[in-house]
Amino acid sequence: MEQMNIKKWIKPAVEALPSKRVILLAFAVLLVFVMVAIPLFNRLMYPLEYEEYIFDSAQETGADPFLVMAVIRQESKFDPDKKSAVGAQGLMQLMPSTVNDIIRDGHFSPAVRDYVFDPATNIRLGSWYIKFLSDRYKGNYVAVIAAYNGGLGNVDKWISSGVWDGTRQNLDQIKYGETRHYVARVSYYYEKYKQLYKDNYEEYLREQKEKKQKQ
Repeated sequence: MEQMNIKKWIKPAVEALPSKRVILLAFAVLLVFVMVAIPLFNRLMYPLEYEEYIFDSAQETGADPFLVMAVIRQESKFDPDKKSAVGAQGLMQLMPSTVNDIIRDGHFSPAVRDYVFDPATNIRLGSWYIKFLSDRYKGNYVAVIAAYNGGLGNVDKWISSGVWDGTRQNLDQIKYGETRHYVARVSYYYEKYKQLYKDNYEEYLREQKEKKQKQ
């Protein structure tokens, strides 16, 4: 008897359901919405400004543009006027001493000191420094991020002495808590920006190639 009552209740409920066609259509609409909404949401969470300057500097210096984006996101959140309490300046929060090193080793004009808050200049100088660190650590972007925050002298010492093996998996080996957290955050941003804006950079490269072919 109880089974019959359950069947009587289920049958009208099943009959009241939309047709398979309607269900499939609704599922397809939901799928399209998710596919469109998630990338849009991610781009709102991880915005990109000064894209052209970043891509141009990547081409000129050989720096990884996505690493530059990640550093800017962490350092200034794309605020070109930011200045820290210790004197770091602009989008990539360059210290005056670092700018001096970049001018000397990168053969930049000393006049760039007056334009450190200019987005194009700041990104160019910072990109050169990212490439310099990338060469120093043989493409190990985790070590590059650590050196950007903790200083290359410290990272050299940690790696050479075996204190840290230079990997993301063993960040707990880094002595400075600030640098550990910095590397974790920038590494995360690096993966996000690469995922979200890889197509933008590939399109930029195609356009640059076409321009050269027309010249």
